[in-house]
Amino acid sequence: MLSLARATETAQVLTEALPYIQRFSGRTIVVKYGGNAMTDDTLKASFARDIVLMQTVGMKPIVVHGGGPQIGDLLARLNIESKFIDGMRVTSEETMDVVEMVLGGLVNKDIVSLLNQSGGRAMGVTGKDGRFIRASKLTIERAGPELEAPEIIDIGHVGQVESIDTRVLTMLTENDVIPVVAPIGVGEHGESYNINADLVAGKLAEVLNAEKLMLLTNTEGVLDQNGQVVTGLVAEEVKALIDNGTISGGMLPKVGCALSAVNAGVNSAHIVDGRVPHSVLLEIFTDQGVGTQILRKRVESAAP
Repeated sequence: MLSLARATETAQVLTEALPYIQRFSGRTIVVKYGGNAMTDDTLKASFARDIVLMQTVGMKPIVVHGGGPQIGDLLARLNIESKFIDGMRVTSEETMDVVEMVLGGLVNKDIVSLLNQSGGRAMGVTGKDGRFIRASKLTIERAGPELEAPEIIDIGHVGQVESIDTRVLTMLTENDVIPVVAPIGVGEHGESYNINADLVAGKLAEVLNAEKLMLLTNTEGVLDQNGQVVTGLVAEEVKALIDNGTISGGMLPKVGCALSAVNAGVNSAHIVDGRVPHSVLLEIFTDQGVGTQILRKRVESAAP
């Protein structure tokens, strides 16, 4: 039996969550799942329960997942060397076969199973299913004073999103199924492309006119120069933090993805600490949250 203090605390939590549930019911929320949250068993279980609860209270969650460490592990077992240029995996045809096996098979089905075991109805898809993520080859361009012209570097089957056909995902969400998306796109001639999961999640949020984009990471969020998490930022404030060097390094691509989403009409983007149990629920259903929120426009009240 709950003590009175515990019961009162539970009631307060539910009361705090109510306006958020009311506001976001029926809205699409795209969650990029990766980092420690994908490898720690306790965090995996809490993530699955968070997503299922979101759907149970009327939201339409869509999960996009990464899988870099798992790809690296299998490549190592197959004695295939992993190569990276500017943080992107060089993806030969042989490596692409492994990427498809890991992302479209092992990792995707593990997430689907977790969601189903938690009481949800989930289905895994890749961008090749229904050709719903059309992609083209991504190349890296390098310039330097010693070069007469920029150097174009071919990194293989690494892609960028050209277009997204939302009908596959809409069909699933309208039938109370949680889509779990592996970030593999299809080219003009049926070739496969490995695409950064953050970019896929951001583009999905844009074309689906999502309420929120959530990017799970292994960091607390965007930190100011004193090491404190900053949140409730609008685009101009984010740009200022980039210009003065506060946002730099590996955080830049995630922040860029978040900015692109809110500039395209997504109401808010969140960079969330996936190392915190139930971080998705804490960010959505509480006033304080556990990460950095980037807003399309400033809200005057404390409402979510």
